[in-house]
Order: sequence, then C-alpha cells, then structure tokens
Amino acid sequence: MAGFSELIKNFDKTRDYIRDFFIYGCKVRSDFDRKSIRTYGDEKRRVESWMGDCMRYDDSVRGRSVSISADSGHIPENPLYNAYYSKSFTDNDIRLHFLLTDILQDGQKRTLRELVDSLNSDYGQLFDEQTVRNKLREYVDEGIIIAEKVGKTLFYSLTEHIADDYLRDLKGLDDALRFFSETQHFGIIGNSILKMLGLKNDTFFIKHNYIIHTLEDILMPEILAAMEEKRFISFRTFSAKKPTDAAALSAENQVVPMKVLVSVQTGRRYLAAYIPALKRFTAFRLDYMKTVKKGDICESYDEIKLKFDRNIPRCFGVSFGMRRDSGAVTPMKITFYADEKKEHFVLDRLEREKRCCTLEKTGEHLYTLTADVFDPNEIMHWAKTFIGRIVRIEGGADAVRRRFYSDISRMNRMYGGDDNEHIQ
Repeated sequence: MAGFSELIKNFDKTRDYIRDFFIYGCKVRSDFDRKSIRTYGDEKRRVESWMGDCMRYDDSVRGRSVSISADSGHIPENPLYNAYYSKSFTDNDIRLHFLLTDILQDGQKRTLRELVDSLNSDYGQLFDEQTVRNKLREYVDEGIIIAEKVGKTLFYSLTEHIADDYLRDLKGLDDALRFFSETQHFGIIGNSILKMLGLKNDTFFIKHNYIIHTLEDILMPEILAAMEEKRFISFRTFSAKKPTDAAALSAENQVVPMKVLVSVQTGRRYLAAYIPALKRFTAFRLDYMKTVKKGDICESYDEIKLKFDRNIPRCFGVSFGMRRDSGAVTPMKITFYADEKKEHFVLDRLEREKRCCTLEKTGEHLYTLTADVFDPNEIMHWAKTFIGRIVRIEGGADAVRRRFYSDISRMNRMYGGDDNEHIQ
C-alpha cells in the first residue's frame, strides 16, 4: 500500500483543496465529495505540515472546519510559498540535474549526443536521447542552460548569470530581493532566490499583504506570455457556490487576454479579456480559473486591443456591464454634501477615489460626481460609504437607483426605531 507523502505531482489539485477548505474556511470534512475521505485526510495533513502554526480549527454543529489564519503584518514570509516547494520528482530528475550541471560546469558547449555519451562513459549512466533532450529543454526554458544553434546542430552550455555574482556587484540587491519576495506578483520567485542564497526576509513586513493570491501565480506566466505573443488562451472556471458542478467544470473558455487588473480594496486579481463567441469584454477572477493553456495566434489582436483601450476608461472597477464592444452609456450623477471649511477630508477622499469620474462644485456645500461608466452598480457600492452625505442621485439605470432607495428604506426599518422608542 502506498504511504503518505508530503510531495505532490499535481499542483492544480492541491491548489483547489487549499482554496476551498483552508482559505475560505467554511467547509467541513463531510462537504468533501471528491474521491474518498482518506484523500481529504491526506490533503489536510499536507497543508498542516506546510502551514505549521498558521492553522485554525473551529468546531460547529456541522463538524470541524480548518482554515489558515495569519496576520500578514507579523510574518516575514508567506507560508503558502511552501506549497510550491512540495512538487515530487523522479530518480532520473534528480540524477540528471546534478550530472548535466557537472558535465557543463567547465563552460564548454556540447551537443545532445556528446552529453549522452558523457553520461554513459564518465558516470556509467545510460539514458536515451529523448529523456536527456526533454530535461535540457526544461532547463533552457528556466534559463539554467543556454541552447545555441550552429548550422543544424544545437549546442548546450550553462548560463554565465549567477545570482551570487549579482549580489556581490550590485549593492542593495539583497534588500530588493527581500522586499519583492513578499509582494503580490511573483513573490515566489524572489522567495526562491532567497532560499537558494541562504537569505531570509528579516527587514520588510507588509500590513495589508494578500498572501492567499500567491496560489494564482502559477497561472500568470502563461497569461502574460499569451499577451506578449498575441495569442488566445483557454481555461476552465468553477462556480464559487457549486465548485463540483459538472456543467460548470466542463465549460471551457477561449478568450483573448488583454490585461490583469488588481483590486485596490481586496487585492483580488482579475483577467480582463475579450470573448469572441459573445463579442464582448469581461473580467474573470484568477482564483476561479483552472489551468491556463496558450492557443493560436489572434490575427485581430491589435484591433481588439484598441477597442479595449477605448472601453477600459469607462470601468469604475472590473465590470464591463452587459454591453457589446462599444456604445453609448447613460451618465449617473451623485450629489454629496460636504462643508469645505470643516470637512475638507471628505473632499480629499472624493477627489482621491473618483477614478474615471469627474467631480465639480454645484452649490453651497454641494459637490456632484459624474460617472460615465458601463456598470453603475460598482459605483453604488462605493457611494454607499458616504451614507448621510448623499443628497440626490440622477441618471444611470432605473434599477440601480431603485435598489439604492430600497436599501435605504430597509435600513431605516431595521435601525430607525419607532417614534416613541428611547435610545439606549
């Protein structure tokens, strides 16, 4: 019987478990319906071994829920990075890694045939050419080995770029590595370099560090490469409410990637993309996306990009509404009350957070924000934080205005109290 191992072969599967059970933290063991309960137990033990003291256990009538609990302002290293260091490898993987680097460490260039012969004659290791070719191709992609074509023959050599040399020659690079090892985008790369050099981040602590989004970093290289090469990408998404729904998991999206957007409020990341089948732009949450695959070249990429650049200034957040490529939208006007002499901080916030909207003074202590955006719902979520200062709302969709007034009426019924009720 196979024993338990902390190493994994499929990171996508582990990413799903961490997200559903340990980050959201609302599921219990009985909610697990993928394979056997033993599978859940193995995944739980793996995460517990990676996360250490960052695990939290809550008991309820439904059972025990397990989640990750960490104050990012008090930890020097994102504990979720450990999941990336748990990939399993074969005996041939580790053997070829050391033997190939040992053969090439003299700086000489060698062909595939010469490398295979050297493995056999110098080390007594018999590998077929395809196995060695695949490992060389992997290391070329990672920048460890350089492949140069002379005539019709490929010659391989070790790269001359060594991290230790950069740290010695560039003053302050070690501190830059410490800082960027905890930033949201590709922090795992900086953390890997620190581990390789035997360094630790003992300098920078980030209070609002959205550590959970490091699980999406595995998707980013393919997305960014597709943007640079102007290609389609395909991926599957799952529903947050029904993550095991067969129809949701079987649907594959083929889109043209435009831009990665990041929420300044939640740190959540989205892929803004064009859907050819629907002829419209939309945004996909990266934490709801499964493995990304690059597709064919998009011949009309530049034309689509021009349309995107024309549309994105009318997005208050990430939503493009229910519109097509382009068209007219109805501006919404929201008038706020603020005493400019005593409440200048309110005006400062309006000016700072208005994004693509315009703000102008329209009366004594009255300031009107004009929003010419695709989805006015996004504006209203933000505008509600000014409750008590909103004088009137004009324009926009009728449904959005009705919902706002309905919410205010419900709040009044819930918290307004009766006329003869004494305030406690």
